[in-house]
Amino acid sequence: MKNVKVWGLAVVLGVFLMLPAARLALAQSQPPEPSPDQAPAEDPSGRVAQLDYANGSVSFQPGGQGDWVQAVTNRPLTTGDNLWADKDSRAELLLGSTAIRMDAETSLTFLDLDDHNTQIKLSLGSVIVRVRHLDDGDLFEVDTPNLAFNIQRTGEYRFDVNSDGSETDTTVWQGSGQATGAGASYLVVAGQRARFRGTDQLDHEIEQLPAGDDFDNWSSDRDQNEDRSEASNYVSQEMTGYEDLDGNGAWSNIAGYGPCWSPVGVAVDWAPYRYGHWAWIAPWGWTWVDDEPWGFAPFHYGRWAFVESRWYWVPGRAFVRPIYAPALVAFVGGPGLHFSLAVGGPGVAWFPLAPGEVYMPWYRTSRSYVNNVNITNTRVNITQVGNVYNVYNSRTTITRVTYINQRAAAVTAVPRDAFVNARPVGKSFVRVDEHQIAEAPVSYRPEEQPVRASVLGAGSPASVRPPAAAVNRQVIATRMPTEQSRPAMNIRTETPGTPQPVGRMQNETTPQSAPRYQSEENLRPEAPARVAERPVPRPSSPLVRTAPPVEERPELQRSEQQKFSDWQQQRQQKAAPARSSAPSHSEPAHASEHSKNK
Repeated sequence: MKNVKVWGLAVVLGVFLMLPAARLALAQSQPPEPSPDQAPAEDPSGRVAQLDYANGSVSFQPGGQGDWVQAVTNRPLTTGDNLWADKDSRAELLLGSTAIRMDAETSLTFLDLDDHNTQIKLSLGSVIVRVRHLDDGDLFEVDTPNLAFNIQRTGEYRFDVNSDGSETDTTVWQGSGQATGAGASYLVVAGQRARFRGTDQLDHEIEQLPAGDDFDNWSSDRDQNEDRSEASNYVSQEMTGYEDLDGNGAWSNIAGYGPCWSPVGVAVDWAPYRYGHWAWIAPWGWTWVDDEPWGFAPFHYGRWAFVESRWYWVPGRAFVRPIYAPALVAFVGGPGLHFSLAVGGPGVAWFPLAPGEVYMPWYRTSRSYVNNVNITNTRVNITQVGNVYNVYNSRTTITRVTYINQRAAAVTAVPRDAFVNARPVGKSFVRVDEHQIAEAPVSYRPEEQPVRASVLGAGSPASVRPPAAAVNRQVIATRMPTEQSRPAMNIRTETPGTPQPVGRMQNETTPQSAPRYQSEENLRPEAPARVAERPVPRPSSPLVRTAPPVEERPELQRSEQQKFSDWQQQRQQKAAPARSSAPSHSEPAHASEHSKNK
């Protein structure tokens, strides 16, 4: 009892000036804050993927790091990240309205992931990709050891790579795409299964759709759950992770805020950004990873409001694709300022931003990015964003901005050691004095520098990892990934060309053309700089082999025309099997402690 009193009374929260600490010589160290007259670095992507589901043994390797750890759900994934689903295991990744599902013994890497490009490496195993939205100029490419497949239409696709990488099977239930490899290009349309064997030369065969297996049925069940989502009535379907809100809370119409969502089944002392951990994910830096099964969308989009003794998540406008943020919070303190905890030494404290409050990134960005990340996530006008931006850019501690959630019940404070080492915040946070926290200055970024544990996150060392042959296996790509600062990943390129002429299917899906942004009063996002659809090739490296361009081969064209004609005749004689809508079979055994049920 005495220890409890000491813990409750001895935590004295004070602010004192500390000498600037020497920065760690880390490969992913925090960049210096740009001065007002400096041109900012390239803006980070407004999109990330979410590890939404992991069943069995799923391992993760952060881009640029050699260690493999057990995958943790809700971890944001971006360029360079690697995933491995081991035997009897599965995983699902969400990327806006797109779902990427991994079957057992599958190795997947994000070669490139930004606002307009999604490029994944599949060196072994099976994935199903459901693409529900493509804008003009967007690239979605799956790269395998013997071909690159460009998804050209919204639809649903499956890719299977055999154990030695010599065969890729592509199944298209809906949509169409272009397969490129060995100096040739092929169009694969809805209703086809195309087999590609070989590497230097491709043996191509067209088949009817096969009967669905357990992986197909499981994926189909996930599709149906997404299609029934209630949350899609209130938020943009390009908001990553919105599907997880269903069944974990309730929607209400709150005066002044509109449709809001409140979680159920949370702890009595629960507050936003209190149960989870901090990880260092480049290029954003400090990133919140929540523990809750629904804990992605509400912590990277929108704002939080405390109304009638209850927390409500307030999303942005439903017709706007929101810009991802690592954590929509403000920190207590300022440049060179820390909290001193009587128990635990130096501490870090933060609180969630409320609706209408301006978020200031702690990573280098342009002014237009600051505008866009705010007006797509809350109701705020450009003038308000500009006013706060100018105050922060003056390099002074903010004392002129009033924050609604800057109060003791909403503030979470932990010892610095727990913050930088990705330890569970819920087990480490300490109570703060209401008067002191209300008087403390507010900062837009923490001063803490990352350590190795910050990058690896909360996952324990992985007990399984992909075979070295799969990780080091080269893949074919029609473009080099735009991020060249990351370690080489054994990519060789092929020049895309005109696919062999085949017929046009009547049941192909039509790409959606809805704009990401719509103009409205106080809602005028500035267009971000687009990444070139076909970037200029980078200088070669020992791990990159440039393949010859696609060649015109009359004999190959005639062969492909005959194959397509034969496939059409078989299709007419016997209706192609539809995707099974039967309930999925039982989940793989040995679910990990990180598995998430929806």
